[in-house]
Amino acid sequence: MYIVEIQLINYKNYSHKSFDCSNGINCFVGLNGVGKTNVLDAIYYMCMTKSRFSSTDRNVMKRGASFCRVVMQVQNEVEGSEPDQLVLKLIPGQRKELEFNKEIYQKLADHVGRFPVVLIAPDDTDLVREGSESRRKFLDNTLSQIDPLYLKHLLQYNRILKQRSALLKMDGPHLKPDDELLKAYDDQLEQPAIYIHEQRREFVEKLIPLFHKYYGSISGERERVEIRYKSKLNELSWEEYISQYKLQDIHSQRCNAGIHKDDLVFIMDDERVKQFSSQGQRKSFVLALKLSQYEQLRVSRAIKPLLLLDDIFDKLDRKRVQNLMELLGRQDFGQIFITDTDAERMKLVVSGVDKPHKVFELEAEEEL
Repeated sequence: MYIVEIQLINYKNYSHKSFDCSNGINCFVGLNGVGKTNVLDAIYYMCMTKSRFSSTDRNVMKRGASFCRVVMQVQNEVEGSEPDQLVLKLIPGQRKELEFNKEIYQKLADHVGRFPVVLIAPDDTDLVREGSESRRKFLDNTLSQIDPLYLKHLLQYNRILKQRSALLKMDGPHLKPDDELLKAYDDQLEQPAIYIHEQRREFVEKLIPLFHKYYGSISGERERVEIRYKSKLNELSWEEYISQYKLQDIHSQRCNAGIHKDDLVFIMDDERVKQFSSQGQRKSFVLALKLSQYEQLRVSRAIKPLLLLDDIFDKLDRKRVQNLMELLGRQDFGQIFITDTDAERMKLVVSGVDKPHKVFELEAEEEL
């Protein structure tokens, strides 16, 4: 699977721009602000039905524009077949439309996983520096692309959890919520919670050896690293777990138990990565994590995902950059998109990789 062409109309800073892509490595270089990341974000949007960097659809539209349209041609693995066409249409005040070969999706969730994608960006260091929410999103992003049932259970769990939270807040901190209704919500949460927990647990078990392999390749085996999946459901049944926190939930008016409290613990040389690591070590950790995510998707879906690398060379020493590019040159990796501010560095880096490549030098007139 690879992108043949992507066309952006009123997407962020682009009024109208097309890119004919290499099936190997595609490099977007230029000064900050010219729209390099926006190209990667458009690709991510077409795969995941939402922007990676903007919280609302209105923010992906060019300022002052009355509509936004993105067209992506994707060649599949069937020899001699025509490329699939994906079209995104955004108009303020209207439901967004996503078409696959001229058929509009009634449920956008049905599209997730059709074109698996992994994006690595500078703010991914939040995975090791910030709270647990970003790490749960990492799990959910991967598993939603692998397993449609996981995404269905996740949407169901989040909907019921919102209703349960509203019930706890309904009568104020001094009034006890309806026990029967609270129990009904707890029962409805059980099935999706157990399924999500089990899929996360199995995913992390498979991820760990891949992560060790990639981290060792990038770092040159300089540090010992470890990942642990932290969840109360590792030790307790759903009924035991939810019962332990019932009084606390009532007093605090929030849901303190559930798979929305799960976390990943990252260890380096027996210390928490968050507290005891350099910027280069954290970036290497995240790169290894995301490349492990890529391999899990590739094996599970039997498709080479799209790999989007945004400004990845910053904070990496020359040896780690060399090790990373040697990894990306292997046949396990399909089409790759990379951004960088340094055109000469980018050309030098890709020249040593045995893959076809294109370098797109973006000019200042593309600025917002």
